[in-house]
Amino acid sequence: MHNRRHERVRELLKRELSALLLREFHAPEAGLMTVNEVLVAGDLQSATVYVSILGTPDQQKRGFNLLQEHRKRLRGMVGSAVVLKYTPELRFVLDEAVARGNRVLQILDEIEPTLPPDPA
Repeated sequence: MHNRRHERVRELLKRELSALLLREFHAPEAGLMTVNEVLVAGDLQSATVYVSILGTPDQQKRGFNLLQEHRKRLRGMVGSAVVLKYTPELRFVLDEAVARGNRVLQILDEIEPTLPPDPA
């Protein structure tokens, strides 16, 4: 039972934070933010939020700084929207997985023209 509750809390937080970030932070200033994953501590007191920020390095830096700066306010907004006994303390982490994936695709695109044509 505990795991199902955990899963529900994770999904609720992910959905609510995704909507909040879209509404609160504007892409031209802070890049396009997406919540990739939310990991919740066993006691549900804290949550690590993995975020990717698409945009220029400057937008990414500004976006991440805004997340850190508005952490408490975002937590309050989540607490108003999601009814939980305790609203978890939020910790934002920049998720580099999307950037790494895009880099791999870019490398593959660069390699492709040098590959011999497929005989089939």
